Amino acid sequence: MVSVGWSALAERQLNEIYQYYSLNVSPAIANKVVNRIVKRVEILFKNPLSGTKEELLSDYPEDFRYLVVTNYKIIYWYDNQVITIASVFDCRQNPEKMKFK
Repeated sequence: MVSVGWSALAERQLNEIYQYYSLNVSPAIANKVVNRIVKRVEILFKNPLSGTKEELLSDYPEDFRYLVVTNYKIIYWYDNQVITIASVFDCRQNPEKMKFK
């Protein structure tokens, strides 16, 4: 059985996305955006390798992949029946910011 875990970074980014939309648009839109991101992850339960390989993170030992939802990349890796959501990256930023420090 495949399980999904969210890294502290991904959880923080999801919270920041919610806060941004809640303050600048509306709480209802904030909920909709965050729920779309979370719902998109469900595809991974049936096919954990369905995401495209993230070439910008190919130097890391993890086999990073991503799914796209509107302006966001859900970056994850899959190992031993566990999917780890590493980051929810806003694609409107410089792609170099995607790299983990």
